[in-house]
Amino acid sequence: MKETDKSQLARYIRNIIYLTDEQLALILSFFKVTSHVKNEIIIDVGEINTYMNFIERGCLRMFFIGEDGQEVTRNISFENQFATGLASFIQQLPSEESLQALEPTTLFRIARKDFYYLLNVIPAWEKFYRNYLEFAYLNNISIYQREMMKDATERYKELLKVNPKIVDRLPNKIIASYLNMTPETLSRVKSKL
Repeated sequence: MKETDKSQLARYIRNIIYLTDEQLALILSFFKVTSHVKNEIIIDVGEINTYMNFIERGCLRMFFIGEDGQEVTRNISFENQFATGLASFIQQLPSEESLQALEPTTLFRIARKDFYYLLNVIPAWEKFYRNYLEFAYLNNISIYQREMMKDATERYKELLKVNPKIVDRLPNKIIASYLNMTPETLSRVKSKL
């Protein structure tokens, strides 16, 4: 893939905000392509996240280590989605989560300084950012409500309905971590369905 082939990213942005061709070209000029191998840690706990990532191909997960020493997967993102550790990106403080490529992954990344520069020079970019922040907020509420209000079987059924790609493409250990259950519980739930 050539770095200049940013048509997927361009379509994604244009589906959210109206831009002139010149504005879009300026925005795209700040995104740089990077490739990551399966299981590569892109941002580790303790590092400051200075990039916003658009997934052109592959899968990213945000995870942390719980009090019991087990990995807790907070978010999983696939192609045509943005994914980043927002708290560290916004505050420029060390991340409390890791960002990992779960498959061979190609990203378009924009540096924080360039992202914030665009907020100052292209008013529509603020709408784009607000859209992303709103999505992230609603996603976090959904995850919290899922954890508090649904049992293991309900959580798995909801995942099959809302995001079957996770089940199709990722190992049970990751799926269980995302659904806040042990791999054994996940196996029991799957065997009953």
